[in-house]
Amino acid sequence: MGSVRIPEVVPSPIQDSERLNKAFQGWGTDEKAVVWVLGHRNAEQRKKIRETYQQIYKESLLDRLKSELSGDFEYAVIQWMLDPAERDAKLIRKSLEGLKKKKSAKEFEVLVETTCSYSPHHLMAVRQCYCSLFDCSLEEDIFSNVSLPSLKKLLVGLVSSYRYDGELVDESLAKVEASLLRDAIENKQLDHDNMVLILSTRNVSQLKAVFECYYQNYGNPIDQDIKNCGTSDLELTLELVVQCIQAPEKHFAEVMHASMAGFGTDEESLTRAIVSRAEIDMMKVRGEYFNMYNTSLDNAVADDTSGDYKDFLMTLFGARI
Repeated sequence: MGSVRIPEVVPSPIQDSERLNKAFQGWGTDEKAVVWVLGHRNAEQRKKIRETYQQIYKESLLDRLKSELSGDFEYAVIQWMLDPAERDAKLIRKSLEGLKKKKSAKEFEVLVETTCSYSPHHLMAVRQCYCSLFDCSLEEDIFSNVSLPSLKKLLVGLVSSYRYDGELVDESLAKVEASLLRDAIENKQLDHDNMVLILSTRNVSQLKAVFECYYQNYGNPIDQDIKNCGTSDLELTLELVVQCIQAPEKHFAEVMHASMAGFGTDEESLTRAIVSRAEIDMMKVRGEYFNMYNTSLDNAVADDTSGDYKDFLMTLFGARI
């Protein structure tokens, strides 16, 4: 359900590398060639281009792109060209470091997205990459940077688990665990062991069944009852966990809408959402965006961006630029 258009006949990594190198020659950069080549390749193809470019020209393609491009366009292309696990590891590190300045629940957004809206295989790759890049585990950095003990407990539980990746659902267990979650919420013990265990270890299909049982038995969506408990970072993060598990396409539609709302654009958030979902479920995100805001996501992004940055994002949407 991704939106990236891959040509029926894909040029070889050597041909792509040569075309990119040609785009870098002369007084100016041929940005359209960069968009055309990189915006129409999947993650595996982009990896081979990076490796081949290094072999042929004895320099990092990422470094060359940084020297040739600028601004939001450069940021978007670099994010797209990074290995997905490396990209998310770096984004998480940046968000955790941001806690020293902002200390806002929004800083946990990337971390929750990674643990709750991607496959467990991707989370494992992110954790391994994090250790390699920063010489410490993701769990260690959470302990160092998150001050609230209850939130620290939840986040460590989310990053250290490995969910079953299948769709098997135990309806009897779902009813039991919906009741356990209800008890934790009623007693405002949102960091209770049962809450952390259920949210961090059950597979996505099982959790959706738990959330549905909760709604059927208690009359409210579980995220609404969590919201009614308060407005601390723990409640806000738990709401985000539920949404990323239950409807990631809705979450990313909201992220993109918020990034373009009001005066100015939050280009980093907009880029993150588009780059991270373009190969996964952007078609669903598009549909959810239209249902929520009664307007086209493509038109909203096109109206809020410009130049090569706009062309690149629209290419990731599958537009013919």
